[in-house]
Amino acid sequence: MNLRDKLRGLLVRLYARRVEGHLDHAQVPKHIGVIMDGNRRWAKAAGSTTVHGHRAGAEKIEEFLGWCSETDVGVVTLWLLSTDNFDRAEEELVPLLGIIEDVVRTLAADGRWRVHHVGTPDLLPAGMQRTLKEAEESTADIDGILVNVAIGYGGRQEIADAVRSMILDAQDKGVSMEDLAESVDIDMIGRHLYTGAQPDPDLVIRTSGEQRLSGFMLWQTAHSEYYFCDVFWPAFRKVDFLRALRDYEARHRRFGG
Repeated sequence: MNLRDKLRGLLVRLYARRVEGHLDHAQVPKHIGVIMDGNRRWAKAAGSTTVHGHRAGAEKIEEFLGWCSETDVGVVTLWLLSTDNFDRAEEELVPLLGIIEDVVRTLAADGRWRVHHVGTPDLLPAGMQRTLKEAEESTADIDGILVNVAIGYGGRQEIADAVRSMILDAQDKGVSMEDLAESVDIDMIGRHLYTGAQPDPDLVIRTSGEQRLSGFMLWQTAHSEYYFCDVFWPAFRKVDFLRALRDYEARHRRFGG
């Protein structure tokens, strides 16, 4: 590292410390959703492989959760694999699934996080389904950040699954379709989503410069604030995270009013 890079790194750290010192922890979002985008483009820019980009993105996750712990965030939803990602070539998808499974094991073994899967389990290999179940069971009593790992997740699929769950629940209870139709409301649908009784995201961060949702938590993000960051996910720094929190803190949330 040359002198210029060292000075730049020092200035970034000093700036991050200043931003952190001015944060009002009472205004920190309690639930943050993250669309972790840019692994492949980061790898390409670095002259490396796609698999290396996915590994670098995976390594960023625990660091990010550490920053969330320092700022009193209570719930984090990480979009690791969308339903659309299953259309990728097998030579990319198979290693990616292995990397994601390793991420789940690492989070569960850490001892600081409570892991919860959001997504359609039937889309996933049997081994990953077992890993997710074991991670949820082994971390159920941990008093730390609730980490939703969105794997095999699609926003439209989640709403479809919620409707299916409501119908099956009504059948189990002997409720007629007419009575179910009369009783359906926003709260009922919310209870049948993957996130159940969790609070909706206050802030959604998307990296890599893309400014779209791509189907992320379509129901839950109706009143969320969004922060789009140009940095690719593997290069996402604490200062970028703090800027997102500062930007969120400066907004006046109206919740549609």
